[in-house]
Amino acid sequence: MLMVASIFSLVACGPSEEEQAAAEAEAAAMVEEMFEGLEEEMEEATEEVAEEATEEVAAEGEATEEAAAEEATEEAATEEAAH
Repeated sequence: MLMVASIFSLVACGPSEEEQAAAEAEAAAMVEEMFEGLEEEMEEATEEVAEEATEEVAAEGEATEEAAAEEATEEAATEEAAH
């Protein structure tokens, strides 16, 4: 009998169904908040990468334009020297 009474007392010490539901709701809210934070961080990181890529493309375009201008100048100088 003492053993049966101790088992019932252990079960009675656990959280009630209402407490369990509240804890689960709180945990779900925390998980949702964490996912929202991750989504914001991913959006920021994506925007940063896109900006860096745009800057790199612009820099490469400027370098290509400069190289083309230098090449044209060299060709013109070569043609003048040939005449």
